[in-house]
Amino acid sequence: MGRGRQKAKHTKVARDLKYFSPDTNYGALQQELSHGGPGDPRLEEDLEKWPEYSAYDADDELDELDDEENESKSA
Repeated sequence: MGRGRQKAKHTKVARDLKYFSPDTNYGALQQELSHGGPGDPRLEEDLEKWPEYSAYDADDELDELDDEENESKSA
């Protein structure tokens, strides 16, 4: 058996992986991406460990970066 059969098998496996589309549970994905819920015990535990992150708001930081960019462009 030469390299041809091995390559053909590898190509078949690669093609199967490329076009494989598992069933996606969009409800579970939405719940995971919504930063938990108001009763998420892991979130509450993490906030107790690191209280400095409880008031952190990424949108505020992005707004500050946008303001700095606009100031540097206008100057």
